[in-house]
Amino acid sequence: MKEHNSSYRDKIGTVDEQGHRKWVYAKKPKGQFFNKRKIVAIVLLALMFIGPFIKYKGDPIMLFNILERKFIIFGIVFWPQDFHLILLSFITLIVFIVLFTVIFGRIFCGWVCPQTIFMEFVFRRIEYLIEGDAAAQRRLDKQDWDVDKIWRKSLKHIVFFLIAIATSTIFLSYIIGIDQVLEFYKQGPVSQLGGFAALTLFSGAFYFVFAFFREQVCSIACPYGRLQGVLVDKKTIMVGYDYKRGEPRGPLKLAEEKGLGDCIDCNSCVTVCPTGIDIKNGTQLECINCTACIDACDSIMDRIGKPRGLIRYDSEEGISSGKSSIFNTRSIAYSVVLTLLLFFVASMFMIRGDFEVTILRQRGTMYQEYGPDSLSNIYNYQIVNKIREDINVEIKSDNLNGRIQYIGPKDTIRKGEVGKGTFMSIIGKKELTSSNTAVIFGIYNKGKIIEEYNSTFVGPNNLDN
Repeated sequence: MKEHNSSYRDKIGTVDEQGHRKWVYAKKPKGQFFNKRKIVAIVLLALMFIGPFIKYKGDPIMLFNILERKFIIFGIVFWPQDFHLILLSFITLIVFIVLFTVIFGRIFCGWVCPQTIFMEFVFRRIEYLIEGDAAAQRRLDKQDWDVDKIWRKSLKHIVFFLIAIATSTIFLSYIIGIDQVLEFYKQGPVSQLGGFAALTLFSGAFYFVFAFFREQVCSIACPYGRLQGVLVDKKTIMVGYDYKRGEPRGPLKLAEEKGLGDCIDCNSCVTVCPTGIDIKNGTQLECINCTACIDACDSIMDRIGKPRGLIRYDSEEGISSGKSSIFNTRSIAYSVVLTLLLFFVASMFMIRGDFEVTILRQRGTMYQEYGPDSLSNIYNYQIVNKIREDINVEIKSDNLNGRIQYIGPKDTIRKGEVGKGTFMSIIGKKELTSSNTAVIFGIYNKGKIIEEYNSTFVGPNNLDN
């Protein structure tokens, strides 16, 4: 039986005592959790790669054009004038991340994170296919550079870089649109030298991350991994080892003779870990909650006739008390808060109007006599067009009998742009009831009213009498 060793807290699992990188040769995982994660990964990868080709009303269904400040989320267009919604969504996302991590730890990292999905379900799959399983990979790295090693390594890295280029192209499609990307490739690198240089650099960075940096992203570079350390507590649900049931641990024969814990110290949980840690040491920064150790341990428990769940989703409190419950009052309450936040943001997006209209009386101006029986006021208008087509609006006085005379040109307001102008509202004196008469301006496009704006029309004081 091994004594407890806490030296793992002094260094990360992928660096030795001399500070050199320890390459992780993760064994192929298999089991019920892996199968479920594979389904999630396939769905997310499929959505990501086909997303740019799905269009709605002529535009991509998803677009994040930072350069032109145009965003399309599930077919809804957001322009710079919708920045308050983007800010609200960002704040909600931060709150969501905090609460979600407090409840479920790093379950996002193991199931949904792009780094994990690409590493475990794309690049490692290719590695297994070309170089073999973990043991074969280890042998290949140790052998001399012969023909077998050269062609395997070369083929692997060529495929890796081709995937990096394809993925970078898809990412670029989410920024400028797939039509522009296809035109970009059609014109060639000579006419698009800067764009191709940027694409090559991004592809190189993507290739470097998954070919060399790999799990170090989760252990060193990812800020979310660091954030986890200050958010989790004893009630947080995460992948954990049941030390109450498993300790003291030892080989199966010795455990049967001396009545030790259920853990036979087979290290199956360690050999499948993609970040190279021993989950039996407790919660660690490098753990991404990928469940590979759960599947490995469950298979061993099945083999030796012990109940599953020695490694499982649970909280520290649940393991120490023996009362395992993923959904308790606290997790349910936090989940309700998260759901309400999501519904709130979704409702804000749903009620967002297609136009934003502002009509203000021009500063420093008073009413003017306009003929023997009418008065005029001068107004400035600003109309934000958020729909997918250009509009040519007409402004009318809906509640008062009057007419509108534009001052200067009245231009077509293009999609996603702001139209500004000045007009003079001419109202008959008989229509005015006070020195500040309420007026409702109707904004029309193609004869249909698209917005109404309440303002006032200023007249002489003797109208009050």
